[in-house]
Amino acid sequence: MNAAPHRAGFVSLAGRPNAGKSTLLNALVGEKIAITAHQAQTTRTSIQGVLTSPNAQIVFVDTPGIHASDTLFNKRMMDTVRGALQDRDLVLFVADAARPVAEEDVRAASALAQTPNAVLVLNKIDRIQDKRRLLPIIERYMELFPFAAAVPVSARVGDGLDELKRVILEHLPEGPALFPEDYLTDQPIRFLAAEIVRERILRSAREEVPHAAAVLIDSWEETPPLAKIAATIYVERHGQKTILIGNKGQMLKKIGSEARQELERILERKVFLSLFVKVKPDWRQDASFLDAVDWRSMIGR
Repeated sequence: MNAAPHRAGFVSLAGRPNAGKSTLLNALVGEKIAITAHQAQTTRTSIQGVLTSPNAQIVFVDTPGIHASDTLFNKRMMDTVRGALQDRDLVLFVADAARPVAEEDVRAASALAQTPNAVLVLNKIDRIQDKRRLLPIIERYMELFPFAAAVPVSARVGDGLDELKRVILEHLPEGPALFPEDYLTDQPIRFLAAEIVRERILRSAREEVPHAAAVLIDSWEETPPLAKIAATIYVERHGQKTILIGNKGQMLKKIGSEARQELERILERKVFLSLFVKVKPDWRQDASFLDAVDWRSMIGR
């Protein structure tokens, strides 16, 4: 009996903000690659997460949510999305099954116009008791784009993920692994650390503060028992800085403590984390600053 051929390829995740793409990426790969939060537009750039098995290697590419571009920052995010939809073996269009199909979903699906091969992934089905409600949603999306398949899943609880992996493999070409067996992600650990701090901001702060915050790692010193990390949180207005620091520094202390615990889990060592907050007006329109917070600048891309 012949062994199944080895398959490998690139699979981009696309969809509206808050559809659960990053949660799905983490669930498929089995490791925390991308930060998650209840706010829309948690993901700001493309991130690779690689799933390797004996017979396949799937390179997932998470992308920002498809949205209107009203700042230079948002325009760059949408450029990232468009790039991730080109020259891919498969696109997973992730949609929130618990949300009615709206005009924003129609516009998001239109971004697939040049995509030759896409699968509809209806996420968050754990929020729907009567699964019969999924059929008309699937039919509506099929009217918007000729998806090769539709797979209902819950990235949060794991329902449907095995079926989704099976469908993905059906659409990947035969070929050798694209990366070493132990390769997990293309993002440097410094960027992941900055993202973890930003995740705690997203989960702790409210209103406009999370989307006005950017994090840069200032220094990183590692010894066998300890990692010393210093980072600066940039916001656009003094009022946002006041909110982030909180009464007697309690908000910043909470963000730092939670981020430190997460970093210790990932780095498997003690972490000493120092956080600072600075005001940088209109950083979302500052091209040089956007270059600085892009993780590709850390590795010379």
